[in-house]
Amino acid sequence: MKLTKRENRKLKRMLKTYLENPKVQEMREYIQHGAVSTYDHSLNVTKVSFWLNRRLKLHAKEKTLVTGAILHDFYLYDWHNKDGGAHDWHGYHHADTARHNAKKYFNITKHEEEIIKRHMWPLNITRVPNSRESLIVCMADKYVSLHETLFQRKVKKKII
Repeated sequence: MKLTKRENRKLKRMLKTYLENPKVQEMREYIQHGAVSTYDHSLNVTKVSFWLNRRLKLHAKEKTLVTGAILHDFYLYDWHNKDGGAHDWHGYHHADTARHNAKKYFNITKHEEEIIKRHMWPLNITRVPNSRESLIVCMADKYVSLHETLFQRKVKKKII
């Protein structure tokens, strides 16, 4: 899945506000899957979502799609630290934490909140994606997560 130079430039412009934010940069400190940081994971999900929307002509709202994708795992903690508390239920609860943080640090829309809230379907069985954008991010997240878990256990590199 490769974006054109023009698409990369457009995506970079759309992400500028987020990627320059210190709280988003903090995501580099936490491992998501294998050896991939939460920052790189979110960036990979964003790129795959953008690519799918373009190549499959899904007509999703690009700004909404990109915002939801980059912030879908904006929970800001290491979920691998098991302390007998909320982190033990990370898969079920991190979307709410990410949504709360996204609202706190950025002026996101209700639609963008819903993308973040629903990205863990089908694990969160009642949170079915309810828009084209939320379905794209949900599917991109599953694809990227599987790739990172299976093939990026030791080597730190991006999949895109």
